Amino acid sequence: MKREASCSCGQLRLTTHEAPVRISVCHCLACQRRTGSVFGAQARYSKEAVEISGTSRVYLRIGDTGKRIHFHFCPECGATVHYVVEGREDLIAVPVGAFADSEFPAPTTSIFERRQHPWVRLPEDMEHTH
Repeated sequence: MKREASCSCGQLRLTTHEAPVRISVCHCLACQRRTGSVFGAQARYSKEAVEISGTSRVYLRIGDTGKRIHFHFCPECGATVHYVVEGREDLIAVPVGAFADSEFPAPTTSIFERRQHPWVRLPEDMEHTH
């Protein structure tokens, strides 16, 4: 299954060639700040299933778990298109919004729910992690 993601200006692009390994939402404070929303939604793909084109800059952040996360964003428009978590270099995470696809599959996992806004409601059949 081929899907294309890009930054806002289209300079930094990513193409996937298979279904995601996992689709999740994260409620940690860093994801809230990164997205400007109440949670981040991302899909993870095996590194071999992803092609990246264009130029990116990297922002290194230490996550709530203490792992380093390398965020690749467009130097022109500033949109994050993909990132890699330390210890999981075999996977590339892509913010779901970068696909701009209303038919994108729903997340199956919700993490860092201790930071979840009390008014956010997610499906009960998801995996929930506090």
